[in-house]
Amino acid sequence: MTSFPKTHYLAVGLICVFSGSLGLSDLDAATAPPEIASNIVELALPPDSAAASVREVSEMDIESLEAPETPTIRHKVRSGETLSSVFEQYGFSSNVLYQIVNSGQEGRELRSIRPGKVLSFDTDEDGTLRTFTYNLSPLEALEFRRSDSGFTSELTKRDPEVDTVFRNGRIDQSLFLSAQRSGLTDALIMQLAQIFQWDIDFALDIRRGDEFSVVLEELYLDGKFIGHGDILAAEFVNQGETFRAVRFEDADGGAGYYTPDGKSLRKAFLRAPLEFSRISSNFDPRRIHPLFRRAMPHRGIDYAAPTGTPVRASGSGRVSTASKTAANGNYIVLQHGAEYQTKYLHLTRFAKGVRNGTRVRQGDIIGYVGATGWATAPHLHYEFLHNGVHQNPRTVKLPNDAPIDRAQLAAFKANAGPLLLQLDAYRQGPAVASSR
Repeated sequence: MTSFPKTHYLAVGLICVFSGSLGLSDLDAATAPPEIASNIVELALPPDSAAASVREVSEMDIESLEAPETPTIRHKVRSGETLSSVFEQYGFSSNVLYQIVNSGQEGRELRSIRPGKVLSFDTDEDGTLRTFTYNLSPLEALEFRRSDSGFTSELTKRDPEVDTVFRNGRIDQSLFLSAQRSGLTDALIMQLAQIFQWDIDFALDIRRGDEFSVVLEELYLDGKFIGHGDILAAEFVNQGETFRAVRFEDADGGAGYYTPDGKSLRKAFLRAPLEFSRISSNFDPRRIHPLFRRAMPHRGIDYAAPTGTPVRASGSGRVSTASKTAANGNYIVLQHGAEYQTKYLHLTRFAKGVRNGTRVRQGDIIGYVGATGWATAPHLHYEFLHNGVHQNPRTVKLPNDAPIDRAQLAAFKANAGPLLLQLDAYRQGPAVASSR
């Protein structure tokens, strides 16, 4: 059987289009010799320019038909899989994997792949791997492309579309339940609590009727929602007192939350060293001890929490004591400069690396809740001392971090003004508003 090049098939198609005006049947056109078919096409087209145009389109179509499609394999990493096992599953050699892993910093990051991430393999028709992609997130990917010397690598990033939305709620049972009903994820609830953690003890201070409002970012990629960005502004009304925060990124790229007049919300100490626990015993100089049934001053606060709950350093400082006694059980004392000291008692164990002389930063995990020493149940006993005198951790006035630098105050106010206006405007309008 005679085979014809693709141009002949295209000519036949064009002949069929114009054969009606020339009085030719489809059979006549299809069986006409190539040179006659060419003349038929030219006669059927009115001006020369139109004929040239059709020929250009036809050549372009032929090129697109001849361009081979590149097969793509997408694989979602399962628990227990390694990169080596995935490459072997799809028939890619260990030598190819070696070249990719040793292609640079990006390659070294492949030595620990995580379940749930998506791997993409783009190959030639003969199965040769041309591009391998490790998708870190919808916005970031590690991409490895074949070159003459092996593989080149780069971190690729996409910019999402950003919408600004408003969420608010009133607490009737718990912060988590109320915030979830308002559309906040668990991660956003924790971020909200962390913004105000220096002023509000979320284990003890939250009351029914408290309110919260946030202006935050929603991220979209190709029109699809992919997650939340930053909380840009927030307000928390706690027991009738209003706290407001605005996010600001300084000239050095550092970001933080500040009051409307530019004071840092961050303070030298956290109000509580545990997240979302409960108070089992308050600061009380005349407390009756539950074990000895006599008046023994309680110079701190007891936070009831399950064994193993992480305990954070309430302020940056140095571990002056990490030891154990019959009364305190496992305990840690932190020294914060010359004036302040904090104590953490009844720990089940210390965090890795915590020992006498260790330096810690505010928020670092230093130990875990237990019931060692004179403890009737798992809890953390926490003490706060100023110049050697015990203070009530709930009510003591905490020193602030540095405010906005004077040179950047104008930029801060220009950024904060519209966000605070949005908070006010949204609260007076619908419960949910968007810039879309």
